[in-house]
Amino acid sequence: MNSALFIIFAFLLLSIYLGVRAKRGKDMNLEQWTVGGRGFGAIFVFLLMAGEIYTTFTFLGGSGWAYGKGGPTFYILAYGCLAYIMSYWLLPAIWKYSKEKNLMSQSDFFVSKYNSPYLGVLVSIVGVIALIPYLVLQLKGLGIIVSEASYGSISPTVAIWIGVISVTVYVMISGIHGSAWTAVVKDVMILGIVLFLGIYLPIHYYGGFQPMFESIEEANPGFLVLQDSGMSISWFISTVMLTALGFYMWPHTFGSIYSAQNSNVFRKNAIVMPLYQLVLLFVFFVGFAAILQVPGLEGAEGDLALLKLSIQAFDPWVVGFIGAAGLLTAIVPGSMILMAASTLLAKNVYKVFAPNTSDEAISKLAKNLVPVVALVALVFTFNGGNTLVTLLLMGYSLVTQLFPSLVSSLFKNNYVTKQGAFAGILVGVLTVAYITISAQTVGTMFPSLPQAIKDLNVGIIALVLNIIVTVIVSAATRTALVTGKNSSEEIA
Repeated sequence: MNSALFIIFAFLLLSIYLGVRAKRGKDMNLEQWTVGGRGFGAIFVFLLMAGEIYTTFTFLGGSGWAYGKGGPTFYILAYGCLAYIMSYWLLPAIWKYSKEKNLMSQSDFFVSKYNSPYLGVLVSIVGVIALIPYLVLQLKGLGIIVSEASYGSISPTVAIWIGVISVTVYVMISGIHGSAWTAVVKDVMILGIVLFLGIYLPIHYYGGFQPMFESIEEANPGFLVLQDSGMSISWFISTVMLTALGFYMWPHTFGSIYSAQNSNVFRKNAIVMPLYQLVLLFVFFVGFAAILQVPGLEGAEGDLALLKLSIQAFDPWVVGFIGAAGLLTAIVPGSMILMAASTLLAKNVYKVFAPNTSDEAISKLAKNLVPVVALVALVFTFNGGNTLVTLLLMGYSLVTQLFPSLVSSLFKNNYVTKQGAFAGILVGVLTVAYITISAQTVGTMFPSLPQAIKDLNVGIIALVLNIIVTVIVSAATRTALVTGKNSSEEIA
C-alpha cells in the first residue's frame, strides 16, 4: 500500500469512527436522527451548511470549470454570496415557523403552510429526483479523487463502493450527528489544503498570480472573460439568479435549518459565510494553474485538473492528504443527502398513503431506505458521463421550482393556493425534465430571438412558466372558492 492510499484510508476510518461515535448517549428517534434534536449552535450549523455547500463540486468541479471554461467559472463565486445575503431574512423565518410546528423535513413545511399532504408528496418527489444527481456528483467525485490520489491503486468503481458502504453505515446509526462531527474534520482539512494549493501552485509554476493569468491570456486570448455568445453576460446573470434562488431549496440543506438552537444562528452565519466563499477563488487558481501545465484534458476529464497537477507537483504523502480532504468533501454532503431523501420518502410519501403508521415505524423505515437510495444513486453513477458542474446545474433547475411557493407562503396574506403551488411546481419540473432529456437550449427552441435571450439559462424558462401557472391557477381557485362561499351564504 503506497503512502497516499494509506492516508486516504486512515481518514476514511476516522470519519466512520466519528460518525458511529456521535450516536453515544442519544436516543435516535426520527427527530434526533434528522434534525439533531434542534440543539445545534452556530458552529455546528455553520459546519453542516458548509459541509453541504463545499463538496466534491467545490474541490473538483470548480477547478475543472476554471480549467475548461475560464471566465464563466466565476458564476460559482457570485451566486453563493447572494444566497447568504438572502439567508439573513429567509432562514430565521423558516426556522421560527418550523420550530412552532415541530417540522422535520422540507416537505413538512409545504404540507403545513398549504394544508395539503399531496403537495408534500410532490415536493418530496421533486426533492428526491433532484438529490439523485447531486449524490451522483458526490460519488463520481469520490471515485475520481481516491483513484487518482492513490495513483491508480484503487479503481473508481471500488472506491465508490467502499465510500457508499461506509457512509450508509454511519448514516443509519447516527444520522445528522455523524455528519456534523465528520464535517468538523472536513472543513479544517479543506480550508487548509485549498488555501495551500491555490497559493503554492501558481507561485511554483508561474512565479505568481499575475504572471499566471498573463500566460493564460497569451496562450488563449479571451479565455478569462465571458463569451459573446453561449456563456455570455445574460447566461451568467440568469445562472447566478437561478442558483441563488435554489441555494436553500435542496432538501438536505433545508433540513439542516431545523437543527439550529435559535434563529440568531443564521444571522451570524450570513455574516461569516460570504468570507468563506472566498475559498473558492483558490480552487479556481488551481484549475487556472493546470491549463498550461496539464494540457489536453477534454470534457469530463477537466474535473481531474486539480489532482493531475497535484500528483505532478507533490510527493505521494502530500497527495494522500489532498485525496483525504477530497474524500471528506464527498462523504459529508453524501451522508446528508442520503438522510434527507430517506426521510422524505418515509415521512412525506409513505405515511401519506399509510396514515396509521406509527412514528417509530416511520423512523425505522427512513433508516432502512438509506441503502436503497444509495443503490439507486450507484446505478446512475456507473451509467452517466456528465461533468460535475453539469450534474449540479440540472439539480438546481429542479429544486428552484420550489422557491416561488415557499416565499409566497412566508407572507402574512399568501396569494398562492395549494392548487396553484401544486400546478406551478409540476409545470416547472416537467419543463426542466423536457429540456434536460431533449438537450434543448433557449436558442434551439427559439432561434429567432436576440442572442442575449437565447443565452439565458434554460432553468429560468421553467421558473417563469412555474410563476405564470402558479398565479393563474391560484387566481382561478381563489375565485372558485369565493364564488362557492358566496353561494353558500345566499342559500343560508
